[in-house]
Amino acid sequence: MCNCCKLYISLGEMFDQSSPTWSALGRVATLCNRAEFIGGQEDVPISKRTVNGDASEAALLKFTEQIFENVIEIRQRNKKVFEIPFNSSNKYQVSIHIPEDPTEKGYLMVMKGAPERILDRCSTIMIGGQELPLDNKMKECFQEAYMNLGSLGERVLGFCQLLLSSSEYGPGYPFDAESGNFPLNDLCFVGLISMIDPPRATVPDAVMKCRSSGIKVIMVTGDHPITAKAIAKSVGIISDKETVEDIAQRLGVPIESVNPRDANAAVVNGGELLEMSSDELDDILKYHQEIVFARTSPQQKLLIVEGCQRLGNIVAVTGDGVNDSPALKKADIGIAMGIAGSDAAKHTADMILLDDNFASIVTGVEEGRLIFDNLKKSISYTVTKNIPEMIPFMVYVILSCPLPLGTITILFIELGTDIIPSIALAYEKAENDIMLRKPRNPRQDRLVNMQLLCYSYFHIAAMETYAGFVNYFTILAEQGFLPAFTINLRVTWEDKTINDLVDSYGQEWTFRQRLLLEWYLYTGFFISIVVCQMMNTLIRKTRKNTLFTRNFFRNKMIFWGLLSQVAIGLFMCYVPGMDDALHFMNIRVQYWFVGIEYTVLILVYDEIRKLLIRRMPGSWVEKELYY
Repeated sequence: MCNCCKLYISLGEMFDQSSPTWSALGRVATLCNRAEFIGGQEDVPISKRTVNGDASEAALLKFTEQIFENVIEIRQRNKKVFEIPFNSSNKYQVSIHIPEDPTEKGYLMVMKGAPERILDRCSTIMIGGQELPLDNKMKECFQEAYMNLGSLGERVLGFCQLLLSSSEYGPGYPFDAESGNFPLNDLCFVGLISMIDPPRATVPDAVMKCRSSGIKVIMVTGDHPITAKAIAKSVGIISDKETVEDIAQRLGVPIESVNPRDANAAVVNGGELLEMSSDELDDILKYHQEIVFARTSPQQKLLIVEGCQRLGNIVAVTGDGVNDSPALKKADIGIAMGIAGSDAAKHTADMILLDDNFASIVTGVEEGRLIFDNLKKSISYTVTKNIPEMIPFMVYVILSCPLPLGTITILFIELGTDIIPSIALAYEKAENDIMLRKPRNPRQDRLVNMQLLCYSYFHIAAMETYAGFVNYFTILAEQGFLPAFTINLRVTWEDKTINDLVDSYGQEWTFRQRLLLEWYLYTGFFISIVVCQMMNTLIRKTRKNTLFTRNFFRNKMIFWGLLSQVAIGLFMCYVPGMDDALHFMNIRVQYWFVGIEYTVLILVYDEIRKLLIRRMPGSWVEKELYY
């Protein structure tokens, strides 16, 4: 809260600081205030001093300190004997003091709070230092001044006072709030002070990002509806869309004759909310895109949260005061302010916002979506290779052919070539549409869903498996075993006593020669999976957008991952001694390129999928293929 304050009398004119009324207003603002400067800041400019206390009271303290100086000494000379702290139900704060002026015998009661509540408790008004009856004309001028300030988005407080005579309230009088043994009505209205709490420059952009990403921002405040609406417009919570009041004013008809659903925006007073049924509240929350609730109590904030949850929404609530604790606890995620937040709010909340900046919440949403995206990409990449690793064993058992892929080879895919690329996908930057997507349904769109498994297992993995078997049968055919000949060959192939196995061309093979050829097959199948997984790494960079963008090279870790796959493949194939130790053979270079056409097929297939999803949003293609 900045200390840009303006002073008004009820007639709506800028206040003359030489007037006795200003002195009275300044005294009330000074005494009815619990905020204090932290010690040791005498050399620090007043506007930059750190204050213990509520933001509004801190602004009043800095303002009165600049005008009067030595506010703490003024408080000491006007000793406080009793206080009723501000609460959301009463919307006022009261303190009783022993005045330093000897002519004021008795006690001085000062009060500040919501202007309309303060005015209701006043019967007189101070003008030019004199108390005059508070008539209808003065009340109209008060409303005009109040509306003028509120329409500027300024927070307005009203101030009043009452001198309690010493004859009735003598020294040591036992003031008690519960018994109400002192008056809280027929006070003297002194004036209004407005404070500007300018929104941070990042808030409008944050609100716009929320709206574009399908997040509905609802403003719930204790401010007057006029003030709340002005602030909401300044930050974009309410745009150019009309409220019911705006439509009624434009058409020149009573508000009651306007259908509420015709207005996209709504400003609801807490008093109106009290009289609403659950269905009426749900109707407002459902059919209005831009909503502001003003002059709300803690109970009403809780009702709003419950209403949003009834509609099936995931609700996040931000708050800083004790009054916000019920709503923070009820929300799906409560976010307390780390700087201005009370201890009660911090203990109730699920998250604490260290910089008290709403834009940080939006940044958190974006980071959360990015993490979710990258986890999906990494998981979809990782699970793809399971099918090319499993199918060879199924073929080995069902068709009874020589084993296409060994267990040690699988181990090097799992713990060697795929480790760095799967980690590298976690470093992907946010896609350009990440804040344009609608919020996911956590009950349906899970991290690992059916679309992810189907696309990875039955689309990309199928191509990788086919590439592996093409290499497998190519190697066998070039060595003398045609594909049809390998069916039901397993038992004979693995028999150590047979050293004259005849192939398709009449060549004889010893068991040792067959074993070396089997390791050769392992290596060929391994290389095909590695080459296809390299393309699988690239296509996982995006889930919907085309791979061919100017941001292609933003994630350097991906290219380290690709390089690691090639390096591990070359190391396992061409370092001497790998045959007997790990069953990797020195294969011919041509077998690296047998499956290259399938990498191109994977790229083209995935780009077509992404294109169809972008061109036909909401179609069956998106529902079935967008993971």
